[in-house]
Amino acid sequence: MSDEGTRTLVVHVPDWSVLAAEPGPSSPVAVVRANRVVAASMAARAAGVEVGIRRRRAQQRCPQVEVVEHDPGRDARAFEPLAAALDAVTPAVEVTRPGTLAFATRGPSRYFGGDEPLAVRVQWIVSGALGDRWPVRVGVADSAFAALLAAHDAHRRHEPTRVVPPGEAPAFLAPHPVGALLEALEVPDEVDVWRRLGLRTLGALAALPRPDVLARFGRPGVAAHRLACGLDPRPLAARRSAPDLAVATELDPPVDRVDRVAFAAKALADRLHDRLAVDGLGCT
Repeated sequence: MSDEGTRTLVVHVPDWSVLAAEPGPSSPVAVVRANRVVAASMAARAAGVEVGIRRRRAQQRCPQVEVVEHDPGRDARAFEPLAAALDAVTPAVEVTRPGTLAFATRGPSRYFGGDEPLAVRVQWIVSGALGDRWPVRVGVADSAFAALLAAHDAHRRHEPTRVVPPGEAPAFLAPHPVGALLEALEVPDEVDVWRRLGLRTLGALAALPRPDVLARFGRPGVAAHRLACGLDPRPLAARRSAPDLAVATELDPPVDRVDRVAFAAKALADRLHDRLAVDGLGCT
């Protein structure tokens, strides 16, 4: 595990679960999981609906709010075309979660003339893929975590992009609260302890000696410490976008017997199997 980060670009679409639910253009929508709001449309937020509140409280604050159950599968299916839209920029991205993706900038940045032009281009592509109907934020920094927080910072500033200059990730991260680690790691207990100890910022956590963090908090603590220092705990799990695999046939004249339909369907299945085999894939 090297003590350096990877220059990374992160695309973040805020409240992706709302957009995936296909709300009306001005509908107040709240997406809930385990009876708590996990995403809210701009109209719902304007009426006082906040992430983290209970369903009943959301309905009290905004009686006309449409409550939608969280559906991870729906979120993932809706986000896949956005990842594919970036094929012209890079053939491999990591979909961190639906609504957020990342890729290393080294090659693309050189091709497009630097991080700033690359960020602008990517934001334009993804916004266009969404029909310019939802905010898209792009962050670039020396690690994936810093780039994610840069994208969040751009959203707070109502700006499309935020590029943290090379070498400045630790300084950029330092004032952020330790709770920001929950964007990337499942360390709620550790965050609570650090707050009680007075370590309320990433800078305060990063200032601790790593051996001391390991002795007290184990591997989860070390992973959090690396993020706070602007380092990547692991390489990006970049993948190529999935090809659109489909086969079709025309039945002319139309058939009226089940056995003939079954015969045609088997031929299609064989063709699809052959296409999967070309990509080293299979279907059972």
